[in-house]
Amino acid sequence: MIDNTIYPNPWYRRLVRPFSVNVGLLLLRLFFGLTLAFGHGQGKVFGDSAQLISGVEGMGFPAPAFFAWAAALSEFLGGILLALGLGTRVAAVMIACTMIVAAFIAHSADPFGKRELSLAYLTVAVALFVAGPGRLSLDNAIFGKGRSAA
Repeated sequence: MIDNTIYPNPWYRRLVRPFSVNVGLLLLRLFFGLTLAFGHGQGKVFGDSAQLISGVEGMGFPAPAFFAWAAALSEFLGGILLALGLGTRVAAVMIACTMIVAAFIAHSADPFGKRELSLAYLTVAVALFVAGPGRLSLDNAIFGKGRSAA
C-alpha cells in the first residue's frame, strides 16, 4: 500500500510506482535469467554431457541421461525464458526444482559456500514465481494485464 502523504497525486500512485516495481522485476529477470543461462546452462547443453550424466547417475537418479538433460535445459532454456518473461512461472518452477537438487543433493556434503549460489538461484526463482514477470514481459504482452504482478 502506498502512503498518500508521500505520494498525494493519484496519477503518480497509479503510473509511476507500479512502473518502478516492473522495472525492478525486469532487471531481476534479465540478470538472473541470462546469468543462469549463459553462466551455467550453456556449458551443460553445448558441452560434454558425459560428465553431467555421470554426476546425475552418481546421485542415484533413475534415467540419469533424462534428468541430466532436464537440469541442463532448465538452466539454459529456463534462464532465457525468464529473461524474456515468457512462461515465467513454469520456467521458475523448473529452475527451482533443479536448484533444490543442486543445493540439497549434489552439494549436500559441501560447505555452505558451495551451496550458496544454488540457494540464491532458488530464492530468486521462487520470488519470480510468486511475483510473476511484471508488465515489462512477453507474458504480459501476449496474455494481457491479468498475468502480471503490479
